[in-house]
Amino acid sequence: MKVRYEAPRSIADAVRLIDADPGARIFAGGTDLLVQFRAGLRRPTAFVDVKRIPDLASITIDAAGLRLGAAVSAADICEHAELKRLWPGLVEAVNLIGSTQIQGRATVGGNLCNASPAADTTCALIVNQAQCVIAGPKGERTVGAEHFCTAPGRTVLERGELLVGLHVPRPQPGTADAYLRLIPRTEMDIAVAGAGVSVTLDADGVCTSARVAIAAVAPTVLLVPAAAEALAGSRIDEAALERAARAASAMAQPIDDKRGTADYRRTIAGVLTKRAAALAAQRAKN
Repeated sequence: MKVRYEAPRSIADAVRLIDADPGARIFAGGTDLLVQFRAGLRRPTAFVDVKRIPDLASITIDAAGLRLGAAVSAADICEHAELKRLWPGLVEAVNLIGSTQIQGRATVGGNLCNASPAADTTCALIVNQAQCVIAGPKGERTVGAEHFCTAPGRTVLERGELLVGLHVPRPQPGTADAYLRLIPRTEMDIAVAGAGVSVTLDADGVCTSARVAIAAVAPTVLLVPAAAEALAGSRIDEAALERAARAASAMAQPIDDKRGTADYRRTIAGVLTKRAAALAAQRAKN
């Protein structure tokens, strides 16, 4: 079977290509897709390379927040000083994607669209209230990051649609985020569990709002409202951190696999939530 290579220069052209050919697959970094192709897990009729579309390869930060093209490389994000300052947890998560070589190709958009429950960037996007911008034959629509993945390997994308960008609102004063994960090895492994937290503190150090998400412990990355509620109204003290940890563990729905038992992963989800919340609070005070 012949596989075509297409390199559209506009979003409209990319939409036309994938709408006309249901077997076509978007090629952003290719770090997941090519592995799946070579393993026989995916057999696309065409690779549609979107890295040459300017809107998908740009980073813009203004008063409203961040507009991140879906095909921006992880390396470009990790080297962006303003991104590191405003969203340190998001950059931490991006920096965990593979090796330095992989980060030159890998994209946040691709990491999200791969829809792995253990994806590192998904937690960070969710706690930062990211909106996924989707283009398709009917025009554009937006979906909250917490609703984008519907099951392992599945997203809300319909025929002819592609993720074109992510919009992240600018953090309010006193706001900071953090992302932590546990892996069996020291580098380049899939998370046993992960946790992302964003907190906003007032001038007295009281948490006025928070968002918590956990990864690798359910079919999709989970937003944990109960953990956020445990932090809100507190000074992110030990008692509040313990309540948040218990809430995260209670919401986790892990399985037993070679990376750990369900009980272990449930516990680790709570531990990481506690640590990430403390780190986010420390950053928010600085």
